[in-house]
Amino acid sequence: MSEAVILLSGGMDSATAAYEARETGYEIAALHTSYGQRTEGKEYDCAHWLAEELDAADFLHIETDHLAAIGGSSLTDESMAVGDASEGEEIPDTYVPFRNANLLSMAVSYAEARGAEAIYIGAHSEDFAGYPDCRPAFFEAFQGVVDTGTKPETEIGIEAPYVEYSKTEIAERGLELGVPYEHTWSCYRNEAPACGTCDSCTYRREAFERAGSEDPIAYAGD
Repeated sequence: MSEAVILLSGGMDSATAAYEARETGYEIAALHTSYGQRTEGKEYDCAHWLAEELDAADFLHIETDHLAAIGGSSLTDESMAVGDASEGEEIPDTYVPFRNANLLSMAVSYAEARGAEAIYIGAHSEDFAGYPDCRPAFFEAFQGVVDTGTKPETEIGIEAPYVEYSKTEIAERGLELGVPYEHTWSCYRNEAPACGTCDSCTYRREAFERAGSEDPIAYAGD
């Protein structure tokens, strides 16, 4: 069976991408990174549980605290407050500078060492405005870097299956695939219960509502 590396954060998008890869026929190698984010403990627990549930061939956890040391994001800098969801903010304070390039670079090293054929990442269309490293053009450009910077015989495809999807469409697809969303975490602020008001919580709750399903995790105030 061919293998795919999944950037498995523990969130609903990466979990859905992992189940998508399995549905496609790949064996899973899960890569989880802790980079000093506020909810890294909860995210690790979710990612590890999902990897076991998916019967992953490997689960690699890497500490990448250089992103916290660099700073520039409310996810890693305790002196910055995580804002509530808002309309029209071009680059939110939760943007971690060039994070996906860092994560994908590690994933490429991991995939090449294992002989994996693909790397899956759960980026989606509603991230475009706020996160420049979630745009289709970014993934297309990174594919060129992979093709140029790996061994001649190496063939690794960067797969962002939901890059044109809305969050609602991801939820709908995940429900079709039977993704155990009760074992995923999206909140930027808290490890339990989810705050319910940050960007990530807001988009997640709206996605489940529009998909006609109840979000199975607990939110503050519910």
